[in-house]
Amino acid sequence: MNNVLCNFVFKHRCLKQKIELIRHLVYLQRYIQRYEQSSYSSKQFLLFIKTARLPMMQHTHHACQHFMTDSVNKKDVMESLTGIQITEGTLREGDMCLLKLMYTPEVHQHLTLTGGFVFPYDFHHLSPITRDKVWVSDTRNNLFLKKTEDDTLHHLTDLCKGDGVHTVNSKSELIYIDRKHSIKKLSKDRKTLTSLINNTLSEWKPLCVYWSPFTEDLLVGMVGKFVATAGTGIVIRYNQAGEITQRMQNNNNEQKLYSKPQCITDSNTGDILVSDYCNGNGFVVVTDRGGRYRFSYKGHKSVIQPLGVCTDTLSNILVCERATVHLLDKDGQFLLLLLIRPSGIFSPKSLSYDVNTNRLWVVSKNKIVVYRYIDSLDALTVAADVMESLNEWPIVDVEKPQEGNECLLKLIYPPKLLQTLTLTCFGGCFHISSVSSDLVWVSDQNNIILTNKKGVNLHHLTDTYSRLILTSHTVNSENELIYIDKHFKINKLSRDMKSSALFSETTGSKRLPWCVHWSLLTGDLLVGMSDLFGETGKVIRFDQTRQIIQTIQYDDTGLELYKCPLYITENNNGDIAVSDEGAVVVTDCGGKHRFSYISSQSGSPFEPRGICTDALSHILICDIITGTVHRISQDGQFLSYLLIGFDRIGEPLGLSYDVNTHHLWVGSKNKEVFIYKYIERNNTRKAKSD
Repeated sequence: MNNVLCNFVFKHRCLKQKIELIRHLVYLQRYIQRYEQSSYSSKQFLLFIKTARLPMMQHTHHACQHFMTDSVNKKDVMESLTGIQITEGTLREGDMCLLKLMYTPEVHQHLTLTGGFVFPYDFHHLSPITRDKVWVSDTRNNLFLKKTEDDTLHHLTDLCKGDGVHTVNSKSELIYIDRKHSIKKLSKDRKTLTSLINNTLSEWKPLCVYWSPFTEDLLVGMVGKFVATAGTGIVIRYNQAGEITQRMQNNNNEQKLYSKPQCITDSNTGDILVSDYCNGNGFVVVTDRGGRYRFSYKGHKSVIQPLGVCTDTLSNILVCERATVHLLDKDGQFLLLLLIRPSGIFSPKSLSYDVNTNRLWVVSKNKIVVYRYIDSLDALTVAADVMESLNEWPIVDVEKPQEGNECLLKLIYPPKLLQTLTLTCFGGCFHISSVSSDLVWVSDQNNIILTNKKGVNLHHLTDTYSRLILTSHTVNSENELIYIDKHFKINKLSRDMKSSALFSETTGSKRLPWCVHWSLLTGDLLVGMSDLFGETGKVIRFDQTRQIIQTIQYDDTGLELYKCPLYITENNNGDIAVSDEGAVVVTDCGGKHRFSYISSQSGSPFEPRGICTDALSHILICDIITGTVHRISQDGQFLSYLLIGFDRIGEPLGLSYDVNTHHLWVGSKNKEVFIYKYIERNNTRKAKSD
């Protein structure tokens, strides 16, 4: 029996030490993860993490000496031992150390919404009830109760226009702002509609509403109705009896906190977060539970236009901003872009976080996507996870060294302007297709013209009129022009320009061709297509026998990759790069999504147009918002602004790279074409290096 007791105590203490060690490692992992995310990425910092030793806990060896006495009954001891239950650590409320951020968010499920009264459908706010039921509103005063199978269970038509205009309480009752700016409540069985707050005589007009699961209060964001309060916002807290218990309007210096609250939420820390946007100024304003101002998030590197906002179990803050979802810590420190132009929901509008399932609901247009980006740590394998996660963290250099013959090339900075061509009778150069070092096809919205370096028009096509199509042509290996005509048919013009033949009939398709690119690698023709509204797109590949051999439309989760492909090109490694609405979408040759590029500055406006690749596999992109040409790596990392165009180019639109001369042709909106050189052969290498 002495041995039994000794073994029991020893095992118990070992188990206790094991749990303490696990918790210690979890805290270390969380510590490292927080600092890695809040850092602006230092290679030396990550190398230190990967090579530094983890602090070791001091283990104490225990000697066990127990003796049985006559007063201890063997049977009683055995019964006591068998009655003991030892449980390992489980996740408790507030025990955040057993949760971790996943390296990449995973799509849990997605739903295509129908039943809106606007086409294309534009749903922009959601309030989940359960895992399979959600209230979602469109831009035309309609509010639908949907199941995840897209069954419409209920429909309301008196909703106020706005972003965060409805919410759900703990009893699954809908609370919403109606067209008269009063706040109503719909019972769970959807049979009883009651008025919570009659706002007819108030000086404030409700814009957003949120029911707090932490306090069970109702938070309402409002804006002033009259001249005296115009451009001023306020947040009012109502208790369950509908009584005002708090007003938040000014900070400690009596300056206004809000201008126009768009969405409102609160955190498990008690903080109140308001997405505030008015007249080009956007902030996420955060106060504590007492209404005292804490901070404002003004964006990461650029001004933001915040929409949906929510918080998660780790007290992180999530904000919808244009084509991204920003992730901040509870103190407003930017951590990362959680979603970057996500497939299927290209412009996230509204967010909702389910604390029970650790799922993030996101809505935009006609899609709802549910993500998982927070995972529970397995207490039995956490030590291995720590080292594995450290090994998986990428160390990104400024620019990868080139291999093979690419090392014979070097960049020239700044690029050299070699020549400027002024085109006559032209409405701007939207796209360029190189024929030779001296000849290019150039198009505006109405015409395609063959010109030389002197700007002389050698040939003019007149059957290409379409103000919708900007990149309607390409040139194959036989120097034949392939173009989209005004009937949306793909034609091929012979090299001598005397005969034209139909390459592909696409008018019977539900999607229309917008751009074409002939592949130097495979001899195939890549065609970017979209519906008439520019909401869903795809890329198809024709082989040299004019047969469709590939269709690229969805990512691995079944969500759409493209809205409206405007320009298309191919890289040396076979990647397909598409200038889509608001992003450049890159897939590999098999159609697998690699990355989406949305700008050099997170959250800044970005409208890509002309796109091409060079001999170093860099991707060059025209941005018409900033008038610049971006140079990014083949893996989507921003390298530099190759050209800043407003001072000379004006607004760059079309690009074409000549692999023979390493000349870059840049078309602009002001009827001029500029020829640059920014890559040249490196003649300084020693012969033995060759």
